[in-house]
Amino acid sequence: MRIRAIVHRVLREMLRDKRTLALMFLAPLFILTLMFFLFEDSSTSVAKIGVSHVNTNLVKTLKTKHTEIATFKQTSGATAKIRNHRLAAFISQKNGKLTVTYANSQPGDTTIVKQTLQGAVTKLKVQRLVAATKAQKQALTQQSRQLKALVAQQAAAQGQSTPTTAKKKAAPSVAKAPSYAVTSHYLYGSSSSTFFDTFLPVLLGFFVFFFVFLISGISLLNERTTGTLTRLLATPVRRGEIITGYLIGYGIFAVIQTLITVTFALTVFNIHMLGSVWVILLINFLLAMVALSMGIFISTFANSEFQMVQFIPIVIVPQVFFSGIISVTAMPDWLQWIAHIFPLYYGGEALMNVATRGDSLGAVSGDLWLLLLFAVAFTALNVVGLKRYRRV
Repeated sequence: MRIRAIVHRVLREMLRDKRTLALMFLAPLFILTLMFFLFEDSSTSVAKIGVSHVNTNLVKTLKTKHTEIATFKQTSGATAKIRNHRLAAFISQKNGKLTVTYANSQPGDTTIVKQTLQGAVTKLKVQRLVAATKAQKQALTQQSRQLKALVAQQAAAQGQSTPTTAKKKAAPSVAKAPSYAVTSHYLYGSSSSTFFDTFLPVLLGFFVFFFVFLISGISLLNERTTGTLTRLLATPVRRGEIITGYLIGYGIFAVIQTLITVTFALTVFNIHMLGSVWVILLINFLLAMVALSMGIFISTFANSEFQMVQFIPIVIVPQVFFSGIISVTAMPDWLQWIAHIFPLYYGGEALMNVATRGDSLGAVSGDLWLLLLFAVAFTALNVVGLKRYRRV
């Protein structure tokens, strides 16, 4: 009877909490649907390859549904070409030697280029071998005919004192199968770089964003549920001053957390940075400010810490998919539009461009201004949202 009473109470409380029921049953369906569309089109990723003075037949073989070929006249300046034209790799040829420079900012694109190049070289070798086999077959057939003709001539000239002599014809020359010596270079990382190494800058920004969002939201929720916020609102202090105070207070810890996290990643994991570390710190700081203001805003819709955690599948998880871990350009157009409404999309893009492509502060300034706009917008919403809790 006691167990039945406890079960009955739990069921009654859960049925009363419509928000919990909706998140429990609808959130998994939302995430699964989103993942279906994301991973369904992941095979449409196209890697852009730059070529210069490469054999025409090899270039034709390199062009597939997963690659896009861009031709350049000059072989020098591979690094600049990769950065300016967003190439996955740049291939140049000199005296039968191929020099391949990989951007390596997207492991999937690097894999596509490697497999396509290896397949193209192998295909050309097979074509030459097939041509050589046909030439040898024709040569053997011709020699067989000549031998039959010689036998016939000898049989017809048995009465003559001097037998005829057949002239041997040289076998047709066979084109040698091409053998390319491939030299590889990597702008970011190396040939042994793992998935974790490549996407560590994005993961760095995500963890800063996630923990600042969660801690700030729960902290302000405790302020509200314990009555501290209500008593503060009963004083002549303005709502803008209250939000500014919370942002500065929590922001100090957010800055410390950002410094510790970035320093740990740079020293322990020995992350390879092509760009400035200070720009990386600035991007993570802006992400922390956005997460801070967003966490405070979302906490106004929760009545308990449990409900605050329930917002994670709706607010945080979708942003992971659009942060750059999955190539956004390979997604359908409507998903690319959705990606632009999430702040972590701009943060992840800026981090990847600075860390893996070496972009400067000016090159990622557009993403930084948008992150700042998100922070200002959520701060304004927080000021407006506090009005519902002021009773005097």
